[in-house]
Amino acid sequence: MPLSDLLTLVAFFAVVVLITPFLGRYIARVMEGERTILSPVLRPVERGIYRVAGIDEAAEQGWKGYAISVLLMAFVAIVVGYVMLRLQDVLPFNPNGAAAQTPELAFNTSVSFETNTNWQNYSGETGASYLSQMTLLAVRNFTSAATGLAVAIALVRGLTRRTSSTIGNYWVDLTRGILYILLPISIVFAVVLIWQGVPQTFDGPATVTTLEGAQQTIARGPVATQEVIKQLGNNGGGFFNANSAHPFENPTPLTNFLEMVAMFAIPFALTYVFGRYARNQRQGWVIFGAMATVFVVGAVISMRAELGGNPLFPAGVDQALGNMEGKEMKFGAGVGALWAAITTSTSTGAINAWHDSFQPIGGLIPLFNMQLGEITPGGIGAGLYGMLVIGAILAVFIAGLMVGRTPEYLGKKVEAFEMKMAMLVVLVLGASILGFTAIASVTAEGLAGPLNAGPHGFSEILYAFGSQTGNNGSAFAGLTGNTPFYNITGGIAMLLGRYGMIIPILALAGSMAAKRVVAPSLGTFPTTGPLFGVLIIGVIIIVGALTFFPALALGPIVEQLLQNAGSLF
Repeated sequence: MPLSDLLTLVAFFAVVVLITPFLGRYIARVMEGERTILSPVLRPVERGIYRVAGIDEAAEQGWKGYAISVLLMAFVAIVVGYVMLRLQDVLPFNPNGAAAQTPELAFNTSVSFETNTNWQNYSGETGASYLSQMTLLAVRNFTSAATGLAVAIALVRGLTRRTSSTIGNYWVDLTRGILYILLPISIVFAVVLIWQGVPQTFDGPATVTTLEGAQQTIARGPVATQEVIKQLGNNGGGFFNANSAHPFENPTPLTNFLEMVAMFAIPFALTYVFGRYARNQRQGWVIFGAMATVFVVGAVISMRAELGGNPLFPAGVDQALGNMEGKEMKFGAGVGALWAAITTSTSTGAINAWHDSFQPIGGLIPLFNMQLGEITPGGIGAGLYGMLVIGAILAVFIAGLMVGRTPEYLGKKVEAFEMKMAMLVVLVLGASILGFTAIASVTAEGLAGPLNAGPHGFSEILYAFGSQTGNNGSAFAGLTGNTPFYNITGGIAMLLGRYGMIIPILALAGSMAAKRVVAPSLGTFPTTGPLFGVLIIGVIIIVGALTFFPALALGPIVEQLLQNAGSLF
């Protein structure tokens, strides 16, 4: 691996480690309503929101009330978004002349941005008006990210409170997440992006004369404000079709580095938040370590695969820079692969290189990251609650079976109900990804989507439903997704991947909150050391491999074997 790419990886992760305790401490104080540096300015605004909305910030909810609030918010937002996208051609602020989206596409888009997926079956610069971009899509980037944060905090409260019947107030958690965390950081970051050359204007597309004398139309608009929350909120939906490979979204190596850090900042900081709630910071660091280990190993594998070039190219082709097909020159093959690992280890889904052009093993890593549930570190909130359920809860259950006693986590017994909810989370992920992939692989409507034959075409289908169920939003872009079949099945997959996981997780949080804490004994399995971290890593890898290995074998694995034999399919 070139030294420059290695240093980029090391510097990137060093910055993430450094900011984790500071940001984590701040998030914990915000979510518990403690005074922060921004309280003198924002506390009156917060009170005003509660007064207008009729919210009693002191009244907490049980898990059922919390879940109903989450679903109510989603239902209203999806309906409003659908109507707005269907009417955007007659609504104001449409200088780019965006047409109304079809019913299937409007359904897919509205669901996509409400579930933090941001899958786009339309071209960003022509498929949405400025009004839709600003008041619908950008706003959803805030609310969907804050919903994930709220659910994670609710689960953490459930795990750490003692005999409580409540896990917080969704509306209060949502408000604080947006007002104190996402909005202030976004404002500062947007200014930095504008300084670096990201447009922020209400002007319509510009028409310019090229050096050859031809006329070219250049799309622009209020890009910077959407770009920052796209990365910080682990959303990923681009203002432009080329997403973060576009120079107006990601113009310089500095913006590339800062946007990578933004994707990881809050998900990793939430592990520190977990440690503060548990009153034992080692609980948070062991989760951090498990997430970081899986991510770094995957990132290095993907980077090495892309830097090695394509063995099927003729010997005369210079591949000193690696596999540059589908890569942006100013970032290169190695950093493009690093970005791919980051964006699929979170639920961001932004791209600065075309994943469809990756080498088979290089493309397997982003695909497998999503199939793990994007928990290394995952999206805002979603990564933490996924890791705690898929990783930690299953790990202590297995450890309990090994020693022949009831498993415990943070002093609370993990019993039948909790394991049923945990397994629902695991099964929903696999059933949606594999079920929809199977349907698409044997129906005429599904087979009309991929542009490639053989295992790579299968990978395009598998990636699409992995991305949508995992609420990621990136794609093997060889798939034609703007069809009634893919818009509808994709929308259903996004709903299952979001709320099919959130509801059992909130049920588990409510059940654990009501339990009393038992004192540790000689048989209690410690959950703060390296052994527990290794067990977590083993559990998530084995669960992912057992669930998805057959499908991966039909896609990127067999494609790599064929490539090694000098063939495509």
